[in-house]
Order: sequence, then C-alpha cells, then structure tokens
Amino acid sequence: MTEQRFTRAVEWMRSKDFGEREKGFDFLREHADSYVDELIDALAREDDPGFRCLLLELIAEARAPQALPTLTRHLDTMDESLRFWAVRGLEMLGTREADQALAQARAEGRIF
Repeated sequence: MTEQRFTRAVEWMRSKDFGEREKGFDFLREHADSYVDELIDALAREDDPGFRCLLLELIAEARAPQALPTLTRHLDTMDESLRFWAVRGLEMLGTREADQALAQARAEGRIF
C-alpha cells in the first residue's frame, strides 16, 4: 500500500459528498491493518472531534498490536464516542495486554 492511497482516502473522507466520504472510509476500513501507523499519526494531528472518532474506529478495525497505546490512552477521554471505540478496539485486539487495560479501567471506574 502506498502513502498516496492513504492520503487520497483521507481526502475522500473529508469530502462534502457522502459517496466520496463512504468510499474513503470503506477503503481504509478494508486496509486498516496496512495503514495503522498512518491512522495513528493522523489521529494525533486531528482536531475535528467527528473525524477523530472515525480515525479511532479505523484504528480499532486494524486489530494491530501497535494500536494498544493509542486505544488505551483513549479510555480516559471525556468524549464518549472516542471512549466507545477505544473499548471496542481493545476488545477486538483481544491480547492479554488489551484485556488487562480494560480490566484496570473497569476496576478504576473509568469504563463500565
């Protein structure tokens, strides 16, 4: 996969045209595991709350071990949508570390 394809898909996701947005999101969802590092970087730079949620959803879909710190960090966010995708991503990751992060967050009352 190339960075050019990733960049184009993100541009489509920002389009005002629903079809273009869907095309970009679907492409990245299908290839999330190949672009997880780029998705994590894009999330770190993004200010728009709605777009951040889409990026975190794609990171969750990647089911990639390198997403663990990003997903875990978002367990503490005040944004309920981001927190949902952090939990869902850790559940889908299904590693011992992900399970431990979820158990600790539940024990501390940060998530239910």
